[in-house]
Amino acid sequence: MLDTTKQSDPAPPQDAPHARQDEPRGCLFALSQPPLMIFLAVIGSLLLMASLHDLLLL
Repeated sequence: MLDTTKQSDPAPPQDAPHARQDEPRGCLFALSQPPLMIFLAVIGSLLLMASLHDLLLL
């Protein structure tokens, strides 16, 4: 049997190295940045110390 279906959008070329750079960077890229991770670690440790203070000492 012959395949008579038509594709509406062809596949992108495989030899285009600039195709990956056109994609937007997401949240996981932002979380991999060291200054943001240090900031989140400091905020998280402050929240942890405050909650342990409330639970154990008050």
